[in-house]
Amino acid sequence: MPAIASSKSYRVGRSKTGLGLFATMPIKKGTRIIRYFGPILDSKIPAHDEIENKYLFELNNRWTIDGSVRKNLARYINHSCRPNAESDVRPRERKVFIRAIRNIEPGDEINYDYGTDYFKAYLKPIGCKCESCEKKRKKLRAEARAERAKVKARAERKALKAGAKGALAKKKKLNGKRFGGKVGRAKA
Repeated sequence: MPAIASSKSYRVGRSKTGLGLFATMPIKKGTRIIRYFGPILDSKIPAHDEIENKYLFELNNRWTIDGSVRKNLARYINHSCRPNAESDVRPRERKVFIRAIRNIEPGDEINYDYGTDYFKAYLKPIGCKCESCEKKRKKLRAEARAERAKVKARAERKALKAGAKGALAKKKKLNGKRFGGKVGRAKA
């Protein structure tokens, strides 16, 4: 049986995406961090099937946990494409535990992958704000800036060359008239 983290090993705090759950003590890989809980909803009951919020955790096709209750601190765990925790779903027991999949240091935000359905419905339209996606976007922006700078420098060099050719053409003027460049006597 995996070790269970104490309730003092995490705290709710401000993160880049709103509120998040942060480690206050080192959490070892494989440790159960917190249980995701709330009322159990049955999809066969039409009133339960119509409930719509961001804190629904689907156990299977029939059962869903409504994690919107305030006491459920696991609802503050944010999504990450490169998570440090994962959900341990137990549909028969109707329980979900969040378990560390690598060592988590104090101050680190606890996060897990929400899955493709949630990602497509809620995160993709606004863009994923997890740390790995932010780094990826930052790198792409830097590459785009570098490419724009290259294009601008190339255009400036081209303009300088064109300007130099134009200056040579202006020097070939003689008495206000353009000189064709041929040297010789004027014919009478």
